[in-house]
Amino acid sequence: MGSQFRGHTQFCGRTRRQMLWELGCGFTGVGLASLLAGDGFLQQQSVAADGVTPYRNPLAAKEPPHPAKAKRVIFLYMYGGPSHIDTFDYKPTMNGMDGKTIEVKTFGRGGHRNQGRIVEPRWKFQQYGQCGKWVSDLFPHLARHVDDIGFIHSMTADSPIHGSAMLQMNSGRILSGSPCLGSWVNYGLGTVNQNLPGFVVMLDPRGGPISGAKNWSAGYMPAHYQATVMKSQGTPILNLDRAADVSDAVQRDLLDTLRSLNESHAEPRIANSDLEARIASYELAYQMQATAPEAVDLAQEDARTKAMYGMDNPTSATFGRQCLMARRLVERGVRFVQIYSGGAHNDDNWDAHTDIEKNHNLHAAETDKPIAGLLADLKQRGMLEDTLVIWGGEFGRQPTAEYAEGSGRDHNAYGFTMWMAGGGVKGGVSIGSTDELGSAAVENRFHVRHLHATILQLLGFSPDHLTYFYGGLDQRLVGVEGAEPIEELIA
Repeated sequence: MGSQFRGHTQFCGRTRRQMLWELGCGFTGVGLASLLAGDGFLQQQSVAADGVTPYRNPLAAKEPPHPAKAKRVIFLYMYGGPSHIDTFDYKPTMNGMDGKTIEVKTFGRGGHRNQGRIVEPRWKFQQYGQCGKWVSDLFPHLARHVDDIGFIHSMTADSPIHGSAMLQMNSGRILSGSPCLGSWVNYGLGTVNQNLPGFVVMLDPRGGPISGAKNWSAGYMPAHYQATVMKSQGTPILNLDRAADVSDAVQRDLLDTLRSLNESHAEPRIANSDLEARIASYELAYQMQATAPEAVDLAQEDARTKAMYGMDNPTSATFGRQCLMARRLVERGVRFVQIYSGGAHNDDNWDAHTDIEKNHNLHAAETDKPIAGLLADLKQRGMLEDTLVIWGGEFGRQPTAEYAEGSGRDHNAYGFTMWMAGGGVKGGVSIGSTDELGSAAVENRFHVRHLHATILQLLGFSPDHLTYFYGGLDQRLVGVEGAEPIEELIA
């Protein structure tokens, strides 16, 4: 029964206006529920709520929204900041200028300065390939592959400090807490081989980079998108082997019981990604016990292949082994592999503050033949065309010295070189330029965001449309400002 109260008809304690408003929203909700059910959204919620519906693997292989030129990525990270003007950015005008003081904006261990003493390049340059690319004597093996490589000579970054610059190169941000590039690829594409991680990192045996695991973290994404760290010698993944006195049947029964208990524990804790990732990690570890050892068993490779990667030379053997492992992993469906050349601090990495010759002679000798071998091996197997290979560090180095004496160089985030090969990259091209001394990018300046946008584009994503909702925003690898891919680099 309705009753009159101050001019409004009431039904069961509600006014007529309230009744009409609720009915209208209710009909809209019916339509919305139908749309969500058709899209699978409600089914996903029931998975999270009831703890019974079969688990949906977040790393299941997915097709990109657009045609992809690359299916997988190998990122060769030269930790410390290799000098572009001593490697791939030829500056003949520097000849004869050794020791001259010039005005230049620099940052090094002594802080910001506006002047510096020029250090001429210590290596000769020669032209290689049909494209006539100038490459220094540091990379005689890699130089033979310039027709397959696209060089970017005008990269810029926001920080000249190792820790924050590394985070930006890996995650797009100078502050920690954001997913790294490999996590975005894992999130967007999943992994082809469910018995191997989708994202693998291999560190230099001399130590990890200055900002540590933040460089391969999933940040605010669920933890199952972060990297698995693999060793190139000994047991590839620590604590993976099954105890000698435990049979496969006993382990399977133990894991099933553990999963049941973990799912019961996780049921009232909806959206706890750490719990979900831990549950999934036990099953992945079980699968990897059989798969991972075979994937990294280099005894299956012949002597000729190992020599191609420089494994017959003690200087290049370690990085060569890592590059060969990377080829075997991507061949078996791993989406993203990152290998670090350089560890810990000082001359253990490319951070040449005191003696550029000693530092770069060592690290180039360690990596030149392995990288050339990787490109050649991928190409001969027909894999280079859809495997994207990236080379570079967090920044480059200035044409000026760090100290009053010696040949070490300052950091340079204002203009440096990176290169890409395979996976839809146009080979034999050099894009952008720095000034005549290599101190800053002057033509076609590109930011780290543009590099990331290019990688996503090659993998079949619109950089602005690969998003993850967090903190009230649709987060993107390229940031809220977005970035266009480097079109001149795409074949």
